[in-house]
Amino acid sequence: MPEISFAVLVALVIGLVQVAKKIGLPDKFAPLLSIGFGVVFSFIAQIGATNPSNLLFGIIIGLSSVGLWSGTKNTVEGLKKS
Repeated sequence: MPEISFAVLVALVIGLVQVAKKIGLPDKFAPLLSIGFGVVFSFIAQIGATNPSNLLFGIIIGLSSVGLWSGTKNTVEGLKKS
């Protein structure tokens, strides 16, 4: 079974959260949904060998996707103002 990369899961979570926001999810719930997707995908991908490590990796995936999206968005907005 091929191993799914951490970066691929982060990108997948970013995309799915953006789809949910387009459908009508309020922005304030996006981080929670991101963490939820991260945990689910972590268990599906079996990143860690045990349940506690899967939970931790899922939280890391969710928080990474939120941070990556926020950092990129703020950088682009900052460049537009310059």
